Amino acid sequence: MRLALYIFLLSAIMFSCNTSTTTPEGDTDRASFQAILAEYYQERLQHYPMEATMAGDNRYNDTLTLDISEGHRAALRSFYNKYLDRLASVRRATLDESDQMSFDILKWECNINLEGLTFPTHLTPIDQFWSLQLTIGQWASGLSAQPFKTPEDYDHWLSRLEDFSVWCDTAMVNMNKGMKQGYVLPKMLALKVIPQLAVLSHGPAESHLYYGPINQLPNDFTAEEKEELTAKYVTMINETIIPTFQTLHDFFKEEYLPNCRESTGITDIPNGKAYYDYQIKHFTTTSMTAEEVFDLGKKEVARLLSEMESVKAEVGFEGDLKAFFEHVRSNKKLMPYDNAQAVIDDFNGIHQRMKPALSGLFELVPKTAFEVRRTEAFREASASAEYQPGSLDGTRPGIFYVPIPDVKNYNRYSDESLFLHEAIPGHHYQISLQQENTDLPEFRRALWYSAYGEGWALYSESLGKELALYEDPYQYFGMLGAEMHRAVRLVVDAGMHSRQWTREQAIQYSLENEAESEASIISEIERYMAMPAQALSYKVGQLKIRALRKKATDQLGARFDIKQFHNIILSSGCVPLNILEDKIDQWIALSDTQ
Repeated sequence: MRLALYIFLLSAIMFSCNTSTTTPEGDTDRASFQAILAEYYQERLQHYPMEATMAGDNRYNDTLTLDISEGHRAALRSFYNKYLDRLASVRRATLDESDQMSFDILKWECNINLEGLTFPTHLTPIDQFWSLQLTIGQWASGLSAQPFKTPEDYDHWLSRLEDFSVWCDTAMVNMNKGMKQGYVLPKMLALKVIPQLAVLSHGPAESHLYYGPINQLPNDFTAEEKEELTAKYVTMINETIIPTFQTLHDFFKEEYLPNCRESTGITDIPNGKAYYDYQIKHFTTTSMTAEEVFDLGKKEVARLLSEMESVKAEVGFEGDLKAFFEHVRSNKKLMPYDNAQAVIDDFNGIHQRMKPALSGLFELVPKTAFEVRRTEAFREASASAEYQPGSLDGTRPGIFYVPIPDVKNYNRYSDESLFLHEAIPGHHYQISLQQENTDLPEFRRALWYSAYGEGWALYSESLGKELALYEDPYQYFGMLGAEMHRAVRLVVDAGMHSRQWTREQAIQYSLENEAESEASIISEIERYMAMPAQALSYKVGQLKIRALRKKATDQLGARFDIKQFHNIILSSGCVPLNILEDKIDQWIALSDTQ
């Protein structure tokens, strides 16, 4: 619902309240609260215009906020404090259950973001896995969230690229400050950034990634429009984009790299321990300590090793589990592909096989279309499989991106669990249903909590046998391997960032406990180095959802309905885990009275 309509409704309600002595006081508070939610969402989009584009709101498509500037960080502090003050004026007890949940979520959002702004993350704005230069490159292909349907769309992107050039200049200024203050990347991560920048630092323009939208000019553009836009894009690439990436590349190689740290964990930067504690809270939405995370990981690794032994025995492999890992990694029968399209076709085949069983587990099914695509070449070597959400209005599909840098060595043993996680019923179901749910306030339709979202996706992997998958023991082993991968993350992430583990120790621990290739493991370990604690969210969230399902099953017995359980989990969108648990407890209590 748009802000103007909210204001209209609010005016009508307030007029009614002022002219009637019979309207309950709670109605006034609810109307005021609804206005707060609407205004928060609209104002937030101005601070995060790329989020607006992702949601299909095209008002800010020509803008890229300088989010790493001191001025923008100050503006964000004012923004979040403003809405905390406004929440303080609302009497939570007068709100209904749904609005109370929105109240709690907005309060969490403001507080967790304000706490994050106490740390100078803007001094390390570029890494090899998460940062803006990678997202912009993905969008620059013309196949992502940025629309390219009209001449105005094409001009909007050029304007956004001008802002990106300023962002890159600011990033270098910030990294210079970081070098003086001790806020720098590990040297190994900087080494991975340099070749990413090198690929984009030269022409010819017609072969450059950023020329992608010109290769897809709509047929209904006039010849004059096509000629004019082509000239503009060639000029932008030659005069702005290539020089920007050349400067960034030279800066990283000649100035930044020599000043990067040799250490692995985040605790080696100033105030690093406090930052890691914050990251754990941020990504798990819990109060877990690094020690608790590490111990939980060790426990889960031991449990999964036992299950893996059973699969090894089932396939008749003679040798220890470590040898079986190597067997799975190198088994050419699990690498049957000659071309990348065959990999994509097999993922679509997985979807077709599971379709008949989906209705037995789910009533809520998204309307948003879905596609499987190969990851773009410029980032494929360092990318993991991932899901990109569709737009809020459903006009852009959800996309499951699969990196296939070397098709001859692409191992399919975990593809069924991967599809369940990244696609259906994992991220595509959860995110699309959230975006399509018009009963939610707008700010919640685009909200993301990693512990919930990634926890749901990992939980979805465990549904394979219920969805007629995992008939091949290697695919079931793939599921165990994927879960082990997330359990290992608890150990190595906490190990590196709280126990002084080196990159090499983390790699070795992973090699000893999971069947991923060494190249994949190295990429993953470096991912955890770039974003401490993000990888913890998967297992923490999955274990919470499993525990809630077990609680509901135990307490409701024969009255337990798996479709209703999934409805309750999915119907409120992303929420912190404690709020999800409260919701399931209320459902169980209500079911007990019926």
